Amino acid sequence: MLVVQVKEGEAIERALKRYKRKFDRTGTLRQLRGRQQFIKPSVRRRKEVIKAAYLQQKSISED
Repeated sequence: MLVVQVKEGEAIERALKRYKRKFDRTGTLRQLRGRQQFIKPSVRRRKEVIKAAYLQQKSISED
């Protein structure tokens, strides 16, 4: 459970922004979306390899 201490004199909007940042860093929402449908491990690996090749090609072309 995430806990954000609101400091004295601090605006609620600022505390909410800190909470949202913490929540994003935990990756809870990404994990929930990923679990909505099952993806076979072989398909997941294939996507990772394709993505890595794309990123490598992109970094080479930038140089």
